[in-house]
Amino acid sequence: MITLHDAYKEGSEAVKAAVLSFGARHPLNGSDAEPDWKRAERHFTYLIEDIMGTAAPPQDSAAVTVHRAENEALGFLLAVNTRPDYRCPICVKRQRHLL
Repeated sequence: MITLHDAYKEGSEAVKAAVLSFGARHPLNGSDAEPDWKRAERHFTYLIEDIMGTAAPPQDSAAVTVHRAENEALGFLLAVNTRPDYRCPICVKRQRHLL
C-alpha cells in the first residue's frame, strides 16, 4: 500500500502540496509546530482501507482494488488541499466515537 512518504516522493507538485497539507492537519501534540507524520501516515492508510471497504465486491484482483483505493485517497487529498477548513475524515470519525 502506498504511503504518504511515497506519494510525496513520486508525486507531482500538486500531490506534494496535498500531502503537506494533510500532514498539517495532524499537528504534534496539538501545536502549530511540525506535523505528526506517524499519525498522518496511519490516517492515510485508514482512509485507503475505508475506501476499499466501501467498494463493491471485488471483481478484480486485490492488487487492483488496493490501487484504485490508493488513487481515490490521493484524489481526496488533491480535492481538499485548497480548502483551509477541511478536517481529516479519520480524525472526525474518531472524535465522533469518543462522544
